Amino acid sequence: MVLLSCPPRLTRRSGTSHPRLTEREETRDPARVFPRVMFAGLGIAGLIYVLVSVCAVAVVPVGRLASSETPLATVVQTAAPDFPIADLLPFISMFAVANSALINMLMASRLLYGMSKQGVLPPSLSKVHAVRRTPQMAILFTTAIAFGLITFVSLKPDSPVVALLGGTTSLLLLTVFAGVNLSVLVLRRDRVDTRHFRAGRLLPVVGTITCLYLVLPWSSGRPADQYHIAGILLLIGVVLWTITWLIRRGTPVSDADRPDGTAHH
Repeated sequence: MVLLSCPPRLTRRSGTSHPRLTEREETRDPARVFPRVMFAGLGIAGLIYVLVSVCAVAVVPVGRLASSETPLATVVQTAAPDFPIADLLPFISMFAVANSALINMLMASRLLYGMSKQGVLPPSLSKVHAVRRTPQMAILFTTAIAFGLITFVSLKPDSPVVALLGGTTSLLLLTVFAGVNLSVLVLRRDRVDTRHFRAGRLLPVVGTITCLYLVLPWSSGRPADQYHIAGILLLIGVVLWTITWLIRRGTPVSDADRPDGTAHH
């Protein structure tokens, strides 16, 4: 189960006064187990992608795959003409999209919960259910946004907004990944007494350069609208943070919710 949830999520230090919602805190000996299962999960997923790509180009020429709107269906129809892939593909696509949506909704709600607990977003987003201890307000908020996007796409299926939002999401994620890799290089300077996983220098440097190459406009070739949308979203985030700061001004974040886990003196 841990392998299935290996994509990076919000992991932080937490006290015992609120529910444990991070994989790190739900793992025994996380310094040893979590890096292993994360790298194993990423490695298995990458191997599957490579094997599928090799099999595809071995069955169908690359030029034909590039011009096909459904390349995997073309591969199956070529290798097994009698297999009803055209009838099964809509159901396969539905389950694939539903699985991705479920993971993103789960991650988004927990991300908002953690940011709210750390005083970055309004405190209402950190409210949890009395029995199930799930972040109910964050779940309702992300669900409302999802329904709004679904409604818009349903009413205007030909709108280019969907493609722009997808590209903007990729742009923002790559920017975050570049920041994470840089943070790894900076955090290597800190000395801690507890046993922990230590990353090398080469991979964070390569990761930073690769992500920045895919983010910067003169190297990525992204349309300018993606950067405009990203700027608007960042501005909305700054506005929400400002509102939260004004509301919580003079009220320090509790010790259990501090990002570094230090007590307030």
